Amino acid sequence: MSIESDLDLAGMREAGRVTTETLDALEAHVAAGVTTGDLDAVAAAVLRKNDARSAPALVYGFPGTVLISVNDEIVHGIPGKRRLLEGDLVSLDVTIEKDGFVADAARTVIVGAGSKTARALVDAANASLRNALTVARAGVKVNAIGRAVQDEVRRRGFSVVRGLCGHGVGRTIHEEPQVPNVYDRFLQDVLTAGLVLTIEPMISAGSSYPVEDEDGWTIRTRDGSLAAHCEHTLVITNGAPLILAA
Repeated sequence: MSIESDLDLAGMREAGRVTTETLDALEAHVAAGVTTGDLDAVAAAVLRKNDARSAPALVYGFPGTVLISVNDEIVHGIPGKRRLLEGDLVSLDVTIEKDGFVADAARTVIVGAGSKTARALVDAANASLRNALTVARAGVKVNAIGRAVQDEVRRRGFSVVRGLCGHGVGRTIHEEPQVPNVYDRFLQDVLTAGLVLTIEPMISAGSSYPVEDEDGWTIRTRDGSLAAHCEHTLVITNGAPLILAA
């Protein structure tokens, strides 16, 4: 969506606030012995308190409140009985709807200290998002974001997952434009002031190709390598973007 009024901005700010509050609560509860279902219950409680709803459940019928992906799972992991172990890499992806506005953000956290590879992978995902934010300006082509993500990830020795990307957001989960995490010279869309979108690097320590599980939701790395995911919802301006959910 594009921000057309102060009411739109206020609505998006509130959706972003609830999204970030939910992520903060989830991260605080990540620990060895906790199940992904336990974490989902934490998220559901935050949404109830804020009169918000799970957008994936609302729009797509996702069988959970939030998406929780572990180790080689890149995205769309279904919360359940899986118990977290020391060293696990846990991607928390929260998309909420409140009063007709939708915000979306994700972060990857490590249970305990984690391996050197896990720490470096999370650092690379976060760094690639920060790099993308430096070029996310009105008048710049959308593909500049993909170049910024791709360059930083490759510089650190990791792979961008193919076929998964950021997107417009605001009134529903997925809106135009698509925001790839790799440079696409054929993509000619230009960022405009007021546009609300997500930037969400999804990267792996190995293969850049994903596979989908038989559950029809969970997407993981083809070679079983670790994956990391981070995401902000933001508003494009003529200067630095306005971060709504992080």
